[in-house]
Amino acid sequence: MIFNENEMRTQHIQEGFALETQEGLIFTVKGLVHPPDAVIAYLRYVPDPQADREREGVRYRRVYHFDEQVRILEARFPAYLFFDPVLGTQLQGVPRARIRRIYDPRCKLAELRRRGPGDEAEEATLRFAELLHRTAGVPAACLGISGSILLGLHTPTSDLDLVVYGTEAGRKVYRALGHLLDDPSSEVTRLDEQGLRALHAVHAADTGVPLADFIRLQARKVNEGRYRGREYFMRFVKDVAEIGEKYGERRYTPLRSARIRARVTDDSEAIFTPCRYGIEEVRFLVGEQVPDLREIVSYRGRFCEQARAGEKIIAQGELEKVTLQNGATYHRLIVGGRRDDYLISQC
Repeated sequence: MIFNENEMRTQHIQEGFALETQEGLIFTVKGLVHPPDAVIAYLRYVPDPQADREREGVRYRRVYHFDEQVRILEARFPAYLFFDPVLGTQLQGVPRARIRRIYDPRCKLAELRRRGPGDEAEEATLRFAELLHRTAGVPAACLGISGSILLGLHTPTSDLDLVVYGTEAGRKVYRALGHLLDDPSSEVTRLDEQGLRALHAVHAADTGVPLADFIRLQARKVNEGRYRGREYFMRFVKDVAEIGEKYGERRYTPLRSARIRARVTDDSEAIFTPCRYGIEEVRFLVGEQVPDLREIVSYRGRFCEQARAGEKIIAQGELEKVTLQNGATYHRLIVGGRRDDYLISQC
């Protein structure tokens, strides 16, 4: 969808969407709370005549790692790096005035339903979405397609990336996926050990989770698996109206890295992106101790479903102070912002 400048300022944009800039850069949106004049998003594709993905006569290269994204932006496109006073850190993001096109996952799925799939990857994605729509009993408008298929930059072997919007719909689809994975006759299957090893190899540069723990924890998740032999990743996203927070109502002060042990008391938001785990019985292993560390939060999908209520965990990330509107404060641990971050259930 292409909008004029006034529409850009009011268009609702959230996790799972993608944005194309005036220079042809493509960013993927992170989170649900954004500054009024910009959207927090990470660089994903850059035009490159030597790259192997092509759309509308333009070749694109996928940029996988955060460090490389920042290097490219610092060297060539500094307008897409900014300091955010609410989050207290430098972010990647797209000023709304520089957005040329917005990619909405729900619109992409509606388009495929209307025109029909153009290749095997689109066919598999459409059929998978229809299966979830039927088995979960959720409105079709809650489901969407993200990833490379959303952008028309997929390959014949691309994974299936789907997103579910809304808390109730998300929980229904989550339960339906669990039933499908447990049904021997289903076309939805879990990754075998070989598949899990391959997945860990892909994430190895960006995760501190050892292989044995990765296999153990990933094997019980439902958000990643295979449909008709093709790998899928399912993202569950709350609606903005459900999160109860507007930009600037809370302020976040990054402090320092920390490593902790704790017990998970609340996993009710573990399936969503961003995910959250309420914790108690916190013991600091590395870093200066604070008395009111309440939660672990991650904006990375790989840390969803990583622990369950009652389980003890070990985690490494960045400590943040959260300041509420009334001046009250508490602390949280952000996992996934650095390469050596991890969250491991010791169940």
